[in-house]
Amino acid sequence: MQWVEPGLKPLMWKFLPLLAAATLALPALADEAQIRRAVEAKLSGVKVEGVQPTPVPGIFEVRFQSEDGLQMVYSDAQGGYLFTGNLIDARSGRDLTEERLRKLTAIEFSALPLELAVKIQRGNGKRVLAMFTDPYCPYCRKLEQALMQVDDITVYVFMFPVIRPDAADHSRAVWCSTDRARAWLDLAASDKPKVPTATASCANPVDKVLALGRSLRVRSTPTLYFANGERTEGGIPIGQLRAKLDEIARQPAKKN
Repeated sequence: MQWVEPGLKPLMWKFLPLLAAATLALPALADEAQIRRAVEAKLSGVKVEGVQPTPVPGIFEVRFQSEDGLQMVYSDAQGGYLFTGNLIDARSGRDLTEERLRKLTAIEFSALPLELAVKIQRGNGKRVLAMFTDPYCPYCRKLEQALMQVDDITVYVFMFPVIRPDAADHSRAVWCSTDRARAWLDLAASDKPKVPTATASCANPVDKVLALGRSLRVRSTPTLYFANGERTEGGIPIGQLRAKLDEIARQPAKKN
């Protein structure tokens, strides 16, 4: 199963009747202060970071941080109705909530401490991906096997052993291996995990990676960071992954 850190669980989408009611009585302007008060009162302990309009008239996005990272709910213009879930563009099928969260949780890829990651390169390595992954996460294993079908890619593996903390030494042993890339793939991508024969006693970054993941609010495995800084969680179909990698590789490099 996929690892998801305990905490706020995704809430089911159940706002359609409220959306219809709110849309029938649209005020001219949002009362941002009132929306903030309503959300903070309903979700005690949270601090609203921002309120802004959505593409749906009269409906507003409300953002706040929780132990699970950035969260988003929706409100009418006066904070009288709050609802949760993903806002879908029915015409195009686009998940507008997911798109917003990807942008809001994006990072500067160059800020990642890549020296703490196992580097795996195939071909010219021009397509770049970083991921926080656990060798005993089945979704991670499937992703690793899918990535082996992708050429011209560099993958930075941040070993994040959270599913079986008692087996964290297996990740440490990967780092202590002569060929780290091979040792990782044997452990995390083979049909059955092959534990490295190297000792786990060398200086290794596993504890630092666990701390890094917490600081980035990594709450599930796998968590991927693309070269443009966008983040996605969970498995991703190989065709969609290739298309995303190609799209980003075609983007012009940022100028400092």
